[in-house]
Amino acid sequence: MTAWIDQPSHHLWLEAESQRLLAFGRNCAAPDGGSYWLDEDGSPDRGQPIFTWISARMAHVYALAHLRGTPGAGALAGRALAGLNGPLRDAQHGGWFHGVGPDGRVIDEKSAYTHAFVVLAASSCAVAELPGARRLLDEALEVYLERFWDEADGLARDSWDRTWSTLDDYRGVNANMHAVEAMLAASDATGDPAWRDRALRIATRVVDGWARGNRWRIPEHFDSAWNPLLDYNADRPADQFKPFGATIGHGLEWARLVLHVHAAIGATAPTWMVPAAAELYARAVTDGWAVDGAPGFVYTTDWAGSPVVRTRLHWVPAEAIGAAAALYLATGDGRYDADYRRWWDYVADHVMDLERGSWHHELDETNRPAASVWPGKADIYHAYQATLVPRSPLSPGLALAQRAGTV
Repeated sequence: MTAWIDQPSHHLWLEAESQRLLAFGRNCAAPDGGSYWLDEDGSPDRGQPIFTWISARMAHVYALAHLRGTPGAGALAGRALAGLNGPLRDAQHGGWFHGVGPDGRVIDEKSAYTHAFVVLAASSCAVAELPGARRLLDEALEVYLERFWDEADGLARDSWDRTWSTLDDYRGVNANMHAVEAMLAASDATGDPAWRDRALRIATRVVDGWARGNRWRIPEHFDSAWNPLLDYNADRPADQFKPFGATIGHGLEWARLVLHVHAAIGATAPTWMVPAAAELYARAVTDGWAVDGAPGFVYTTDWAGSPVVRTRLHWVPAEAIGAAAALYLATGDGRYDADYRRWWDYVADHVMDLERGSWHHELDETNRPAASVWPGKADIYHAYQATLVPRSPLSPGLALAQRAGTV
């Protein structure tokens, strides 16, 4: 049987789904720049801040759509970009705020997570040749190197105060994971291989080090000396960004990213990478998929692999789709195509919202819509990428691949 990933008819289905998602997000643009958090119907939730990371994600998505020839996408990317060049940027101290509240007050934490998405957005918009994008990228890379990158550790620090005076003691893998994605995009956009090499350094510490040493369950939280804090947030296990335990979706996401790094490096890539991606993927599927009697991936497990938070979040099957596709592309193993079909069938049966648009961002343990962790349908970043990764090479990244017309 021909793999779905190799079938032109499946690619047509993916394109239809990508256009459905893009249509849902069309009301994201905020008047002063940046992107609104969207509600269940795709309308702006004006009670939420204008978040920098949401704005950056939407700039990235619509820049990719613009590169693919979707009318109107360039303007939406430009509006998100205007927020990153405007009210979300700290003109006094440099860098980017976490967001701006409905009352106009800034959320002034300066986080590596936020700044990684600014780099990603600026990279994709620069490849799309949108006005102001290359200047933004140059500034974002300078800030990232100066404030977040730790050359000695080969990892990113996590967060500062507004004036860059106080560095938080917390160190986190989530921000470093998104840094890998951003660094690969920056290397594509600038032609500078140093960013690709930094991505490899992060992946080596996280995957070949901590994940391998912890039975492929990735420690997420660390102190300032990079000692793991395995009980971190045990009293708040369902935290949006820093949940307790092993995060199933991150195992899947890292599996895909490791393969992108491996492909970007090419013939000199370390030999551990493809087998490690397979191990990460296998662990996440074993621990996370349908372990409580219903289909779907649980959000988190403890360090023995038992479910902790059974909520199903939409971005997890999106990353499962991307990881299965990437592993199939890297290995040609039909098992990954079978999984790829299974994950899309689950999304089609439970996650896609054909009545109100986009994907349900959260389902409970019985696959009913819920909102305990993620209210609304904030953005379309994970779902949209799930429609592009299966149609794209492992390298170059999504933006260059669209510009080259290879997808």
